[in-house]
Amino acid sequence: MPGSGPASRAGSAAATPAATQPRLVDAHCHGVYPGDLGIGSFEARLPGAAAPGTTVFDSPEGFAVRRWCPPLLGLEPHCPPARYLARRRELGAYEATRLLLRGAGIAAYVVDTGEVGELTPPKELGAAGHAPAREAVRLEQAAQQVADTSGTVDAFLGNLAEAVHGAALDVAAFSCRTDPAAQDTAEDTGPPPLSEVRRAAGRWLATRRVGERPDDPVLLRHLRWNAVATGLPLLLGYPAAGPGPEADAVFLRATGGLGTDILLLPSLAHETAAAGLACALPHVHVGVAGDPAGVLARTPFGKVLYASGSGGLPELYVTAAHRFRAALARAVACRVGAGEWSGEDGRRVTALVASGNAARLFAA
Repeated sequence: MPGSGPASRAGSAAATPAATQPRLVDAHCHGVYPGDLGIGSFEARLPGAAAPGTTVFDSPEGFAVRRWCPPLLGLEPHCPPARYLARRRELGAYEATRLLLRGAGIAAYVVDTGEVGELTPPKELGAAGHAPAREAVRLEQAAQQVADTSGTVDAFLGNLAEAVHGAALDVAAFSCRTDPAAQDTAEDTGPPPLSEVRRAAGRWLATRRVGERPDDPVLLRHLRWNAVATGLPLLLGYPAAGPGPEADAVFLRATGGLGTDILLLPSLAHETAAAGLACALPHVHVGVAGDPAGVLARTPFGKVLYASGSGGLPELYVTAAHRFRAALARAVACRVGAGEWSGEDGRRVTALVASGNAARLFAA
């Protein structure tokens, strides 16, 4: 009977999240790996490290992939990993990616292109997901690319300014995920003096290898302030192993009133500090990948965005979106059920956090 085969079931399943749950704008993600993957290569791209003799599929992320992704490819939930990956190879990398991304229910992407590896660019990610995809330019990568082709300090600084301000004409944002050990914000109340920038650039250019990104605190401050001058949003990432956004409090306060919105992208360990800064500073927002309840308890609701950080495997878009939607629904239902919010309040907050805040922040 027409329409009853696996491909038909996959197409039907892929449409379900978008039809029944709020569509999300992903305010920070990366491209996906474009090729076919064996079980070892696939596991290596899942978060976490398995003990010898065990598998990463026996982890929260592994179970989430087995629950939510097989139906999008025409299989039953919880099917064995080998069966799932066989179906993935049967469909081919592009078709599997297309079904998975469209099944995630993402309405738009802001794609950070600064990760190392052969990941799809924003245009290809958007085509596969059937959603607009705009670029967030990684500042450290921009500096690296300029330095690779600039022979002198003057050429480097001039070309860097041109690259940043030229990019601002058609990208959504800039991003910066600096080495935590290089943070030095005690005097970050404005752009560093040009004399300091020249000395830092000279030191770096004299010792760097081709392809190396800057880690000098003065150069990193210079990059951030160049981005602020464009007026585009600036995305700042804080990995769990390093200092949180409180280390940038001076910079964040100094950028108030300059016309640039800043989106903090904290790891779970730094969410409380990020929420506090977003609450205190009008131009500062916070991106959440998992449960937004803690941030929503501390921050005006117009400051909270979905930012999955997903990349590499399209499956990670699916699982991240499911987790976030479920957690947001629980947080809203708790407030509505307790009589703190009306049903309409709950729907409005859901729409803001799922997509409305991001649409406003990244408006062209």
